Amino acid sequence: MAKTAPFDEHPDRYEQWFVDNWYVYRSELRAVEALIPARGRGVEIGMGSGRFAEPLAITDGVEPSASMRALAAGRGLRARDGVAEALPLEDESYDFALMVTTICFVDDPGAAFREIGRVLREGGSIIVGFVDGSSPLGKLYQSRKERSVFYGAATFFSTEEILALLQESGFRRTRVVQTVFGSLPEITTIQEPRDGWGVGGFVAIRAAKRPAP
Repeated sequence: MAKTAPFDEHPDRYEQWFVDNWYVYRSELRAVEALIPARGRGVEIGMGSGRFAEPLAITDGVEPSASMRALAAGRGLRARDGVAEALPLEDESYDFALMVTTICFVDDPGAAFREIGRVLREGGSIIVGFVDGSSPLGKLYQSRKERSVFYGAATFFSTEEILALLQESGFRRTRVVQTVFGSLPEITTIQEPRDGWGVGGFVAIRAAKRPAP
């Protein structure tokens, strides 16, 4: 069942996070942007209000929260109602798919990745951005889950867990970058992403769809 209640009930608080943490957001955006293919048709799974899709020129998306879809529409984006495990999208209809801080809210991450594989064309890529559960930031979020409006129902995966799920779901890793170095209040400039993981609180992975046997 989609965990949409906090996003439907608190859209203003959701949007305010990006204002209050502007440099963190822009650093995460920079990391994701580094992995987006130069060409091709893209879709965002878990589009939210469009904070990532809009600057990345991704106009199509899937989003289960009605409040988030309304905000995305206000940014000129097309967000369909649906969940990651059962995408309302045709087979092999996109060249790449983006997921940012979405995988921690889905009920079945493996099924979500397999569904994305279904809608990707041959040679297509998935870009997954998430808070690394093994990082200091991820551990801080986990310690505050019971007090968090948005992360109360979230599962914070480690990078190794996401990589294993992608491998099991028919993808091969092509690049991993990290950002958000230090505590959020201390980040007052846009940070450039670094390859690898293990230091930054936010990790982005690009993985390619493996050819069918």
